[in-house]
Amino acid sequence: MTEIRHIVFDIGNVLISWEPERLYRRLIPDEAARRVFLAEVLTHEWNLEQDRGRSWAEAEAEVLARYPQHGDLIRAWRLHWHEMVPGSIEETVDILRALIAAGYDVTALTNFAEDTFAEAQARFPYLTTFRGITVSGKVRLVKPDLAIYRHHVHAHDLDPAATLFFDDMPANIEAARAAGWNAERFVDPATMRADLAKWGVRLSA
Repeated sequence: MTEIRHIVFDIGNVLISWEPERLYRRLIPDEAARRVFLAEVLTHEWNLEQDRGRSWAEAEAEVLARYPQHGDLIRAWRLHWHEMVPGSIEETVDILRALIAAGYDVTALTNFAEDTFAEAQARFPYLTTFRGITVSGKVRLVKPDLAIYRHHVHAHDLDPAATLFFDDMPANIEAARAAGWNAERFVDPATMRADLAKWGVRLSA
């Protein structure tokens, strides 16, 4: 087994919670109506385009043209974005700090709009402690495109065979492995600790 020298973190649902339903439970109390809205109007695919670098103005205009009756609900996504990010997954933050303290090379690879990521860093200062970060909205590539993994390797001088990546999305894990990385799906902090130990990564006390 190759010695792991580089640890790469995804951010959403690994270090910080990402819960669009949290906001829309307040705005659309009816569960059935809320499910329809998030499945058909403000979809995962719609939001992914902001992660790819599309502006919020363009994003809102595109969906407003199709669903003008939902104007306030559509604009609420960006306006009340912080409600969808209720806080940190504290035990994972502890692991991040322990890895840095133990001397591992720790970077981040995240699907995130550039402006909201800047807001997240201001709100959660530990997101500034990585040696380097690839933000999809900045480089205009998104996981699971192999190109973003290659970009991260070249931008941060990683050895893919010595890299261990954690992400909560199975497709992103599969893409990382296809790019030559080692990767484990993030389920919870306890599983992450076990996976790190399995790969021979020792955390500082």
